[in-house]
Amino acid sequence: MDRAEVDSRIRTQVAPFNTKGVTIAEDTSFQNDLEFDSLTVMDFVAAIEDEFDIIISMNEQAEIERWGQLIDAVHRLEAAREAGA
Repeated sequence: MDRAEVDSRIRTQVAPFNTKGVTIAEDTSFQNDLEFDSLTVMDFVAAIEDEFDIIISMNEQAEIERWGQLIDAVHRLEAAREAGA
């Protein structure tokens, strides 16, 4: 799966959480732009993990602040999962 497909699938997952209707770009911040609180982050991460059948570690979650970072992390984790399958 390429990065654009990962981006598209995550955009579908973020829709119910994007209550402000923010236009999402590579540098969109989860905390500042989307105003995600810790509970929203947990729910959003769970939705992504279910969608891609991956686990995003707490350490990795802590490093992800922007949309592009999330896409890169999920793309990498999904590729690793496929390679191990």
